[in-house]
Amino acid sequence: MRRLRLGVNIDHVATLRNARGVDYPSPVRAAELAMAAGCDGITAHLREDRRHISDADIETLTDITRKRGVPLNFEMAVTAEMEAIALRNLPHAACLVRERREEVTTEGGLDLLGGFDRIAPVVQRLAGEGIRVSCFIDADPAQAAAARRAGAQVVELHTGAYCDAVRERSLEAPALLERLKIAAFEATRMGLEVHAGHGIDFETVKPIAAIPQVAELNIGHFLVGEAVFIGLAQAIHRMRLLMDEARAEASA
Repeated sequence: MRRLRLGVNIDHVATLRNARGVDYPSPVRAAELAMAAGCDGITAHLREDRRHISDADIETLTDITRKRGVPLNFEMAVTAEMEAIALRNLPHAACLVRERREEVTTEGGLDLLGGFDRIAPVVQRLAGEGIRVSCFIDADPAQAAAARRAGAQVVELHTGAYCDAVRERSLEAPALLERLKIAAFEATRMGLEVHAGHGIDFETVKPIAAIPQVAELNIGHFLVGEAVFIGLAQAIHRMRLLMDEARAEASA
């Protein structure tokens, strides 16, 4: 089974910075530490309300990741403003996400079925400039098929419902994991690369990492929170170990 990549989302270092309106802690420094710790990519979500990552952060992150040869995954709402920012910076990848101003965090996947005519042209314009386009979707093969028709190369499966169910000790957790497995299998069969993310922690990572079709996990909030206690590099190393263990156990 192929090695599973780890993308580290550094948004919530910026959340901490912005709580005081100062210039530290720096999400750019966090990205540098994550790269030094061996992550496979950096993820940052420039939200419309700029609640954490800023435009200047994206410009600097694009520059330093390009120099290091590490992919930057630019998470963005499907808006003209965000499209223009992506086209100006030309990150390695752009992940199109559902975004609502009043939400605390991304609450679900992008609805490509309902918004196909609006989303597909954005996918195509970004891809036309060499940006690898991903769509953040719920574990629904129909949404994956729509992403494929729109021209996306990647889908990222929203793992939040499963992770919440595990933490709540809900009996629904096995069924939600099975939905992720089916969606990953079907998306791969369609020719899409499959990523996964949202809500993943040390407890929930191994069942998701064991899904053979998943090529990359993007993890942020938990790693930044854990870094308060054990440091960012150690949190990344621990997550990497659990991911590798899950792959080895699934292959045995």
